[in-house]
Amino acid sequence: MDASEFKEFIFGMLFLKRLSDEFELKRQAIRKDFAHLSSDLLAELLEDQTTYGETFFVPVRARWHESWIDENGELVPALKDLKHDIGSMLNKAIAAVEDENDALAGVLKNNIDFNAVKGKTKIPNDKWKALLDHFSQPGFTLVNDNFEFPDLLGAAYEYLIKFFADSAGKKGGEFYTPGEVVRLLVQIVKPQAGHEVDDPTMGSGGFLIQSHQYVEEQGQNPNDLALYGQDSNGTVWSICVMNMILHNITRFTIENGDTLEDPLILDRGAPRKFDRILANPPFSQNYSRATLKFPSRFREWCPETGKKADLMFVQHMLATLKADGVAATVMPHGVLFRGGKEKLIRELLINDDVIEGIISLPPGLFYGTGIPACVIVLNKNKPDTLRDQVFFINADREFAEGKNQNKLRPEDIEKIDFVFTHKRDLPKYSRLVTKEEIVDKHDFNLNIRRYVDNTPDPEPEDVQAHLIGGIPCEEVESDQLAVIRGKFDLDIATLFRSERMGYMAFVDAIDRKAAIKPLIENERSVQETLTRHREALQIWWKIARHDFALLREGKKMPEVR
Repeated sequence: MDASEFKEFIFGMLFLKRLSDEFELKRQAIRKDFAHLSSDLLAELLEDQTTYGETFFVPVRARWHESWIDENGELVPALKDLKHDIGSMLNKAIAAVEDENDALAGVLKNNIDFNAVKGKTKIPNDKWKALLDHFSQPGFTLVNDNFEFPDLLGAAYEYLIKFFADSAGKKGGEFYTPGEVVRLLVQIVKPQAGHEVDDPTMGSGGFLIQSHQYVEEQGQNPNDLALYGQDSNGTVWSICVMNMILHNITRFTIENGDTLEDPLILDRGAPRKFDRILANPPFSQNYSRATLKFPSRFREWCPETGKKADLMFVQHMLATLKADGVAATVMPHGVLFRGGKEKLIRELLINDDVIEGIISLPPGLFYGTGIPACVIVLNKNKPDTLRDQVFFINADREFAEGKNQNKLRPEDIEKIDFVFTHKRDLPKYSRLVTKEEIVDKHDFNLNIRRYVDNTPDPEPEDVQAHLIGGIPCEEVESDQLAVIRGKFDLDIATLFRSERMGYMAFVDAIDRKAAIKPLIENERSVQETLTRHREALQIWWKIARHDFALLREGKKMPEVR
């Protein structure tokens, strides 16, 4: 069976086992706390849903280790011991869990069917039995006390989601945005405790979960963050809800429906407004204007056919941002330069001065699409220093190349975030561009290469050097070598000697390429620079190691950082 087909089986089983184990742990604590009660009263208390507080109540037929008596007076084995009609029994178990917990309404039984026919047949009992045995291994109790870190199960769940997205290929992009891209957008918008964060096309919830983790990393209270999301795919919505719960996140509102057509997250009958919005909407879709609710969200209408709904999502995000809100969304490059209605929308965005920046991403980052992508950052309250200006970053040349997919490295994410946050002007990488240049010179075309062209300089060709030999002095005195010489106080005479007017040659000690490295490393000024560097590190470490040691005693990572 294809991995993308059986994902809901694994997710459903993992979720069921987790809820049952957490419930059993709470049950043991209640038994201990109320051991003084009579056995009848204690039994009644243990089957009362209100006794369990925020822990999900697991009815007896969904408990992993507990057998029970059915309405016919017959003994039904615990889930782990099932041998017959296992698919149906698992379906009834998840239905019972959903019926007993309002927070799971519509999540499980509408989206997970253990009897579903995949390919030509449904899964036989012996396969289900093997999977139940696998989840019942000794020590395989899914409670936080057994985990190396509290969010271990959430991390494992996200690993599975990525694995299923890898297996699904093109379809994986429907529910999963690579974690590195998610991290980049979260760092750019910098959510804070107290914010309301939304993802209008949330998929499996990566943007919301990483926002929660980012706030925690900053030493703030992540539970003071309200998370909202909506997705049109019922199975994906179900996966997202389970993802939130397995990450121990409780403050979230997740809806199942098409955001463009019918936004379901409302405030007093109108679409709710948020402090931060993060999204990777589906690229190049059609839409129907006739079915859209709350049309006031849109100031201009993209063509309904021709797969050009991208800027409709951007307009929705802008309409649901608070007055000081910030949004970051992944978009195909086409929205930056196509004409017609899309150009009219760009004119509105530029004239309203709500685009803070545009970032070109490397190719091949996303599942199932080779379309070049960018990030558009919207800010309704730009600082005065950025008025009528747009910050462009062209980062499409800096990435790790992969077999099937490329990847943003940590250093790539940090560079983009730092340069964007501080609006640094770097040659062939980033530039702050005035509205005047965008309008008068380029007629509202936001194609990133028009403003930041990162095409490498042509290799210098010196005909005389090719014919006669020698190294042109211009190359020896280039900016790249000047930086290295400046940092290490390297004497140019260590490597080069004068040969004729305008040309140099390597010193006699360099008779082959391999001789260059040891010659530089043994240079006195280089040795002294490296020694100073090591000494500075040692001085720093004498102070810093005490802070790191305090992590064991409860000091928090943000304090150490």
